[in-house]
Amino acid sequence: MSTQATGAPKQTELEIQYEGKTTKLPLHCGTENEVGIDLAKLRSSTGMITFDPGYGNTGACKSAITYIDGDAGILRYRGYPIEELAERSNFLEVAWLLLYGELPTKQELAGFTHEITRHTMLHEDFRRFFSALPKDAHPMPVCAATVGALATYYQEQESERQVHNSVIRLLAKMPTIAAASYKHCIGQPTMYPRNELDYASNFLHMMFATPCEQYPLDPVAARAIDLILILHADHEQNCSTSTVRLVGSSQAPLFASISAGISALWGPLHGGANQKVIEMLEHIAREDGSADKYVARAKDKNDTARLMGFGHRIYKSYDPRAAVLKRTCNEVIAKMGKSSKLLEIAMRLEEIALQDEYFVSRKLYPNVDFYSGVIFNALNIPTNMFTVLFAMGRMPGWIAHWLEMRRDPDFRIGRPRQIYTGATKRAYLPMDKRG
Repeated sequence: MSTQATGAPKQTELEIQYEGKTTKLPLHCGTENEVGIDLAKLRSSTGMITFDPGYGNTGACKSAITYIDGDAGILRYRGYPIEELAERSNFLEVAWLLLYGELPTKQELAGFTHEITRHTMLHEDFRRFFSALPKDAHPMPVCAATVGALATYYQEQESERQVHNSVIRLLAKMPTIAAASYKHCIGQPTMYPRNELDYASNFLHMMFATPCEQYPLDPVAARAIDLILILHADHEQNCSTSTVRLVGSSQAPLFASISAGISALWGPLHGGANQKVIEMLEHIAREDGSADKYVARAKDKNDTARLMGFGHRIYKSYDPRAAVLKRTCNEVIAKMGKSSKLLEIAMRLEEIALQDEYFVSRKLYPNVDFYSGVIFNALNIPTNMFTVLFAMGRMPGWIAHWLEMRRDPDFRIGRPRQIYTGATKRAYLPMDKRG
């Protein structure tokens, strides 16, 4: 994989002046001509730090995994456009690409798939683990707890071989954990994985089959799940990925770092967005079912209505993942013969937003959360499982970043600074002198 920059900054350092002193800071240029200021010595040379709430303008690392240009609507894994991977690849092939930097050969993919297939089962003791959790627990904290608990079963993670085994186990067991978390919350027995099934089909089997009845697997449904996993496999330094890196920077083991990432993803401002889409559609259906009226409310600054699943913090043009999922959404609905009020409302919202000047001028296009939420609904995936599937898809990206961080020669434990705004030094007052 080429890492040669296509250009270079016009200068190699930046000068700043503070209190009569000049400090030179190096500049770094990425392979897509992104330029960053190296602030590593800013505090030691000037006594200052940068102030960047949410780290929205801070580069915490160098990474060769994913490239995003939000203005141009570009998303690439290891240089490959997401549109090509979505059309021609499958999830395990993309997982290999993210982990190892290149597309696998036929033999490499076959071996990787075999390893994943042979490690899908959970230790039988996990039945007692699940039984100790409340039945009404949301599947996301159940998944986070279960992944964290894996560290107690596979404690040795020092050698490269042990790390490799942990990577395989996480990718293999995540669908099993996800399905088991759902079965637990509805009071059904967990289903064992079936090694003859592909990754997505196996997940659907464990989700919906029972000891009394097999789930009728459909290739359209399985492909839709596989595609959603591909589209969510990585997205650069987002909240959950940065969490995995930050936790891992303390040399915490892989299972602990990924568990933290799952918890970060659980938040409604991150992975819970597609769940909010369905909640919005249900709200519209409960009122009068009018998408047009709801859109009018969303455009009113004095109204609390918000259009969920439209626009994106990163993409200022059409989300490339949404363009891929839109086609799949129509295929799934047609194949499943699914007809419901929620789907009708969703399709009308999409139609309005793509034509209304208010949304077009603000570039508020349907995003990946909108279409994935509609697809999950059409496949009868419960709303509380939406974020769990997001975590399942993001697993290879999280792992790839954890591995990349470990191998980075500039690796340091994460330690952000702060600007203190509390009280200055004051004397301790005895109890009888406090007001």
